[in-house]
Amino acid sequence: MTYNTIFTAAQEAFLFYKNIPGKEKGAFLETLAEILEANRAVIVPLAVAESNLPEGRINGELGRTTGQIRLFANLVKEGSWVEATIDPADPDRLPLPKADIRRFLTPLGPVVVFGASNFPLAFSTAGGDTISALASGCPVIYKAHPAHPETSKKVADCIHEAILNSGLPAALFTHVEGGIAEGQALVKHPLAKAVAFTGSHLGGMALFNLASQRDEPIPVFAEMGSVNPIFAFSKKLENELVPLAKAFVGSLTLGVGQFCTNPGLIFVPKDQAKAFENAIAAELHDIASAPMLHPGIAQAYYDSIQYLESREELRWVKVADPKHLINGSTALAEIKAADWLRDSVFQKEVFGAFALIVVYKSEDELLEIAKKLHGQLTITVWAEKEELKNQLFLINLLEEKCGRLLFRGVPTGVEVGYAMQHGGPYPSTTAPNSTSVGSNAIKRFVRPIAFQDMPQDLLPDALRDGNPLGIWRMVNGEWQK
Repeated sequence: MTYNTIFTAAQEAFLFYKNIPGKEKGAFLETLAEILEANRAVIVPLAVAESNLPEGRINGELGRTTGQIRLFANLVKEGSWVEATIDPADPDRLPLPKADIRRFLTPLGPVVVFGASNFPLAFSTAGGDTISALASGCPVIYKAHPAHPETSKKVADCIHEAILNSGLPAALFTHVEGGIAEGQALVKHPLAKAVAFTGSHLGGMALFNLASQRDEPIPVFAEMGSVNPIFAFSKKLENELVPLAKAFVGSLTLGVGQFCTNPGLIFVPKDQAKAFENAIAAELHDIASAPMLHPGIAQAYYDSIQYLESREELRWVKVADPKHLINGSTALAEIKAADWLRDSVFQKEVFGAFALIVVYKSEDELLEIAKKLHGQLTITVWAEKEELKNQLFLINLLEEKCGRLLFRGVPTGVEVGYAMQHGGPYPSTTAPNSTSVGSNAIKRFVRPIAFQDMPQDLLPDALRDGNPLGIWRMVNGEWQK
């Protein structure tokens, strides 16, 4: 099957699918969730074998996958997400009559989705990008990740079964395999209307540049990782040293450090640095290395560590052991804030269980750090209430540098819900006004359209008088149902 054939069929499916009621889209998604759960006994062993991830983690990930599918099913069945807005006509207005204008969100068209290596289910074939695109009314051309091909094929079969059972066009979802050349061809196809990607900065920017160079540029929603800094204050560390060290190590080593929200950078005051390092070292003592997703990721991890080991500014608290290359051995280094500020290479993500402790001398130095910090998915602040009172300027700076600002706990564990923001300023993503997790992910794949003086019988149901869908709408500047 050629790409022209794939996209032409997807476009035809789009023109039908975008107009079916939200309740039918929701029923299709609910059917898919049921089929995935019915195939758990086949999907989980495949994903375990291909990813080196433990069975418990994959079972949990499948639950997250079906959970987010049901979240979007409920969203589209309820229907208010389309942001229907109505300014009724006023023919008696002077000096000129007022036209009837009605606006809502409409889907873009075929979306190209790239699977992620570190989440073979939740960010892959039936993951958040695919499901939010389908929920919005867009067909998906899915580029499978080569790290878990059999898992991807099986999940694709489940999607096609759900499509068939729901009486929808088969071209609503197409599974494509291949490498870089195939991915580039998908992005360049003139019928592609958007791209979703989770992975490296190098890969995300390559797709972004490619999409920008098209005759018709299209949006690329690339989530490209983050070092997820933690800003720690003296009183907080003094009062909760061991629990915070335990939480930090647990977050750092979760999934062998292969989460986009693992904390790879922590800023610690000079007076607490030694005690915190000792507490971390004690926690790390009993944590064994474990296999990474695949040898390529492990090699990239150790290559990055090897480069950092050549830097004189770093003092190593724990050195990585590459004896078993597939295993990700935890590594930890310390650097003075003044040295960190001089070179942006110390902000670069190392995908794996590596963290850099940055020791700062004063709050003024901390402000300079915040100003120099690159865009992040998350930033965490560990401070007591009385310490926070004097940090409003710092917090204001940090708000500009991340998509999610935490004041308790650690950044790993991204809740799938209505308020979640999983995105952030560049270089963490290419689209800081979007999220790849949570209900608002649907809005990546839509655009606003307004209808002026359109006859009632031609209007979409969301915009008709009488509100036949019973959704929340803004009418004359007031929310109504």
